[in-house]
Amino acid sequence: MDRVMWIQRSDARYPGGEGAGIETRHAFSFSGHYDPGNVRFGSLVACNEERLAPGAGFAEHPHRDMEIVTWVVEGELTHEDSTGARIVVRPGDVQRLSAGSGVRHTERNAGAEPLTFVQMWLMPGPAAATDPGYEVVRGIADGTPYALERTEAVLHVRRLADGERTALPDAPWVYAHAVRGAVRIEGETLTPGDAARISGAEGLAARAEGPAELLIWEMHTEPVYG
Repeated sequence: MDRVMWIQRSDARYPGGEGAGIETRHAFSFSGHYDPGNVRFGSLVACNEERLAPGAGFAEHPHRDMEIVTWVVEGELTHEDSTGARIVVRPGDVQRLSAGSGVRHTERNAGAEPLTFVQMWLMPGPAAATDPGYEVVRGIADGTPYALERTEAVLHVRRLADGERTALPDAPWVYAHAVRGAVRIEGETLTPGDAARISGAEGLAARAEGPAELLIWEMHTEPVYG
């Protein structure tokens, strides 16, 4: 696979959000927005930036056949679902909800401060378990890979000092999302909300321009339908 890198700027995301106090920015086709040329990248089918005012949230709704990973940028996310999980997710925590054959959940800002989080949806493999699953890793350490058991994808969380470099995974599909600060990849600078989609990634690195936080998806398969 030849290497190709495409940058999506934060202001190029599709605006969405339903309900008072909710602001959403979609990286891919989602809900009422459909672009046939932008439905997924590797196994990643959604990367939504969500901003919830105090008291705002998403009412109970269903999911199935999806791996949902959430990263809180600021504030606190209160999550409840039909697996019995009820938990508050804070910055530095990785939350995973495996929808399996079906799960229902709510997400809301029950705190007094604004909430911002990034939520990423990945398609599981054809042999994925059907039972829903839930996990929160508290305060994941910098550089610790978080592998999704139900799909061939790994999340790498990097918190970089000014001038620090981090190698990007060698993988068919790499998705790098800037959370804080600025990082430079192959002559392009990413600022918060920007993302790089790299196919055929090999021998690449990201360099921080000031303190930065970066979410990097390493993906080795594409969804299989039918």
